[in-house]
Amino acid sequence: MEATLQARIDEAAAALRRGGLVAYPTETFYALGALATDAAAVDRLARAKGRPDGKPLPLLAADVAAVEAVAVLDDRARRIADRLWPGPLTLVLPARGRLPGPICAGTGTVAVRVPGSEIARALARAAGGPLVSTSANLSGAPAPERAEAIAPALRAVLDAVLDAGPAPGGLASTVVAIDGCALRLLRAGPVPIEDVERALRAPER
Repeated sequence: MEATLQARIDEAAAALRRGGLVAYPTETFYALGALATDAAAVDRLARAKGRPDGKPLPLLAADVAAVEAVAVLDDRARRIADRLWPGPLTLVLPARGRLPGPICAGTGTVAVRVPGSEIARALARAAGGPLVSTSANLSGAPAPERAEAIAPALRAVLDAVLDAGPAPGGLASTVVAIDGCALRLLRAGPVPIEDVERALRAPER
């Protein structure tokens, strides 16, 4: 990664550690982020976005070890993660510990992924933990593929924008819950549910 980009990542990570809100690119769209463990920042993010009450906030993490700080991965989840992360696949897993209210929204679960974007993973790693990863738009508005497309009303409350050029766009991440031995598709996306099913059936490595 080039030095100038790494310096911008470090600056954005410092803003997150101070309790700030940061927009950053993922493997799909630009996301709005806060440290998942910072309750005040998460609450401020939910208000700034106009997120409806009761709608959980998804997270992303630098790697599987960081996911385990906020979620419980059983053998089935690990098998899927081993084959399909990093990538645009969000797994809904039992939450570990006490996370800020808007993240779980009373469900006892957390939606989390290890993203395909090297920049997003580097930001989470530099910030020191999983990040909220909801699209950087006001609720109901289109998700932005470029930093300059972030709405002025939202940009005004951000502490930093990590502009790394256009994000790929396309479909938002696939969201899958593991219910017992079955998979439940909550949102179709770039990773077909058939790929997730094959990963679940695959032998352990």
